[in-house]
Amino acid sequence: MKKIFLAITALVVIGASFSSAAQKPMAATIISEASVDCGTKNQGKKQSTSVLCQQYTVRTATTEYQIRHPKPSNQTILPANTPIEFTMDKDKMKFKANGKKYEFLVVGTSAVGAQTK
Repeated sequence: MKKIFLAITALVVIGASFSSAAQKPMAATIISEASVDCGTKNQGKKQSTSVLCQQYTVRTATTEYQIRHPKPSNQTILPANTPIEFTMDKDKMKFKANGKKYEFLVVGTSAVGAQTK
């Protein structure tokens, strides 16, 4: 019984150490920015206006990510061709650019095709 308990405890400790390891940042570049419709805002009775959000395309060696600000009020425009190093946390991309930390929602991904010469 003690051996089984020790084995289970060892597995839990080993599993916890792997899951808590920090992700290694991945290199990427912001290649484009576009304003897209991301909802509506009520102005009063029977009036609403559409809300625009900045959506960026971030390219790594193998993948392109489409990312957006989580809230329309956090609208900082990032220039194209900005190099970043990011980490992923579920559906969020976290990175630093121009000395500021950012957190974006990933709204789409696609594979980058092999380039031929």
